[in-house]
Amino acid sequence: MAAKDDYLLENLLDLGYVNHGQVTALRAEAEAAGCGVVDLMLDKKVITSAILTQAKAAHFGFEVVTLSEIRLDDELISSVPRNVAKRYRVVPVYRHGNHLAIALSDPSDLNTIDSLQHILRAELDVKVASDDEIDAALKKYYGADDSDLGKMIQDITEGEVEVGAVGGVENGETVDADAPIIKLVNSLILEAFKLRASDIHLEPLAKTFRVRYRIDGVLHEMKSPPKRLQGSIISRLKIQANMSIAEKRVPQDGRIQSQVGAKTIDLRVSCLPTNHGESIVMRILDKEGLKLGLPELGFFTDDQQTFERLIALPDGILLVTGPTGSGKTTTLYSCLNFINRPDRKIITVEDPVEYVLAGINQVQVSEIIGMTFAMALRSMLRQAPNVVMLGEIRDYETASIAINASLTGHLVFSTLHTNDAPGAVTRLIDIGVKPFLVASSTRALMAQRLVRKVCKKCAAPFAYPESELRVLGIDPNAPGANFQKGKGCSECNKSGCKGRFGVFEVFVLNDEARKLIYDKVPSSVLRAQAREMGMRTLREDGARKVVAGLTTPEEVIRATTGDVE
Repeated sequence: MAAKDDYLLENLLDLGYVNHGQVTALRAEAEAAGCGVVDLMLDKKVITSAILTQAKAAHFGFEVVTLSEIRLDDELISSVPRNVAKRYRVVPVYRHGNHLAIALSDPSDLNTIDSLQHILRAELDVKVASDDEIDAALKKYYGADDSDLGKMIQDITEGEVEVGAVGGVENGETVDADAPIIKLVNSLILEAFKLRASDIHLEPLAKTFRVRYRIDGVLHEMKSPPKRLQGSIISRLKIQANMSIAEKRVPQDGRIQSQVGAKTIDLRVSCLPTNHGESIVMRILDKEGLKLGLPELGFFTDDQQTFERLIALPDGILLVTGPTGSGKTTTLYSCLNFINRPDRKIITVEDPVEYVLAGINQVQVSEIIGMTFAMALRSMLRQAPNVVMLGEIRDYETASIAINASLTGHLVFSTLHTNDAPGAVTRLIDIGVKPFLVASSTRALMAQRLVRKVCKKCAAPFAYPESELRVLGIDPNAPGANFQKGKGCSECNKSGCKGRFGVFEVFVLNDEARKLIYDKVPSSVLRAQAREMGMRTLREDGARKVVAGLTTPEEVIRATTGDVE
């Protein structure tokens, strides 16, 4: 240890990081304490671990690498088995032919380098990285502990693979629940649930099998299994979702029910054939995690009061608009939950039924057997409901029946794919509904988008650039402004954001607006009228929530478009 300290001290002196006086004083203190001089320097912060790494590399003429700035693919990681990487604390950096560059923290350990040369059967090019960098890379690419997904993938890489089945039995044979592929698939789902992911994407590419989780609306790439496990993983999931594993040419849909501790979660599974194999997307439906209160949606008090008044009306249509993934279905469920009372009969028509709500009759659409939206809607009106929820208005027939239902004393909720609230009127007229029917039946239109919340645990006051605030029409010096930004913590996975909520524009129709609809005015004219009536746009509502410290300017700018006057 003393000899090792001597060469490091000489290099630290040569590099100018310490002087002779410091070394003499610290050497005496280290001898008295019975510890190494270099260790004492680190403890007293005379030098940093980065400086020590440079000193080690300089003595042997090796290059220093920053592993956190390098992207290591699965093929490269597999060139050093997990047990070897963990035992010798080494990480592969790049490979060219039989030449393999490896990073380690102690280049003076010649025995390790010699052993690795024989184990890996390659010409080694040694690089130096700090202990912290090596630890982080080993955790990221090889797994932190025995339960880690990365370790499981590596263990399967090293072992044999068998395709497991679902439910414990298939074709009369018992299935081993501990089979490697079954454990891996279960862990993929469990890990996504723990990270609060809404979707799991398994995407076959030319040379890799990519795994991504959508967390708070943003895709994050995860540790990917080797390409050769692609077929086994997809087959396992298709069996669980009751899909045909023999059919690989057409899209298929299915559902998986999974137990996570005491919780039961449903996964809606979509399988799509692509050039490099079948792509699978699983939507995680956490029934217990669904928040059905209106305040949790993100309404401010004024908008919430308006919305509560609208959904308490006895008849008419309320339309929620926005692109796929903007939270329209969750908003509709929240409305139904709010008005769900024993004296009201509520029936829904959905494709698919995502969440089962107590006290509500839910109808599943099935095109295969001819159970279309229109057929279900016609039949359910004979059940004498007070409230009808239609998953989506897709065509003239569905729209016509829904509007007639609203005109005969039913309250109808539904969704449309339009960019803003007034655009829903134009969309209904475009699919063939007469303007006077739209004008007389529609009570209100609401557009919405989802933005990420600032993490409450690590939120701190933040001075955003004036240019960002000006884009949203926010005065940087507005009285009472409470601009916040998350620093990043373990709670939010270092992102600074945790969870999502909505920004809304609510257009409540009055007689003047109905007259404009009857006259078939363009959407821009109707929007101008809505603004005159006090409608707050998506961006304006988002700006209010930035000022309140609930979200960030970049989130609102990303989710909304500028208001054109």
